[in-house]
Amino acid sequence: MIERAERVILTPEHVPIRLTPAGLGSRFIAVLIDFFVAVSIAMAVARIAQLVLPAGLATAVTTTTSFVIMTGYHIWFEVRSQGRTLGKRMAGLRVVDGRGLPITLEQSFVRNIVRVLDFAPLFYGIGGLVSLFDRDRRRLGDLLADTLVVQERTPLTPQGDLRLDRRFNVFATPALRRRIRQRVSLEEREFLLTLCLRAGRLTESARYDLMDQVGTYYRERLDVADPHLSNENLVRDLTAVLYGQE
Repeated sequence: MIERAERVILTPEHVPIRLTPAGLGSRFIAVLIDFFVAVSIAMAVARIAQLVLPAGLATAVTTTTSFVIMTGYHIWFEVRSQGRTLGKRMAGLRVVDGRGLPITLEQSFVRNIVRVLDFAPLFYGIGGLVSLFDRDRRRLGDLLADTLVVQERTPLTPQGDLRLDRRFNVFATPALRRRIRQRVSLEEREFLLTLCLRAGRLTESARYDLMDQVGTYYRERLDVADPHLSNENLVRDLTAVLYGQE
């Protein structure tokens, strides 16, 4: 059995992001919760099918929908809720990309399709065995999808107002706020806050270059349609929204 260790990711801006792989105990608790939630939904659908459909058709529908629900449940929450299913949320866990970024639809699909193998021969027998020999406690699905289940960390607390003084803020629009909740991870929040807090210590040219790179990245990723918003203001406004400075 290999001891798990903290994984340190270095961003292109040379800012370290520390990820703590989840332990087997907390992952098992999350799996149990998610398993019973998904099974309960599948059983409810099966019961309805038995009541309204002929026996043969009901069996076919139940088999198909059960697989879709057991797989789709995880994919839906991982993609739409920043890598947190109900079980992971209750256990304080989240699944992320191997680089610490939010998990993509393709990655979630792969790790959850492979869950069938991880589950064999009895309730994650193969998955549990594989994770014992991986330093990041990844099951087979995580290895193939390049994902990692990590412990949630308490977000940093901002000091002072992060925004520059301006009247209009495009980040006040509900649609953009929804995209922020879906696409910006906890590690990214901490990186953005650290950047804003340390910006004043950088030289003017270094600050401009760094803010320009980060702002351009999030302008494209969040589809920010405001050509008059500078990249530094974009970074500061985004960070202010993330930390509740309306």
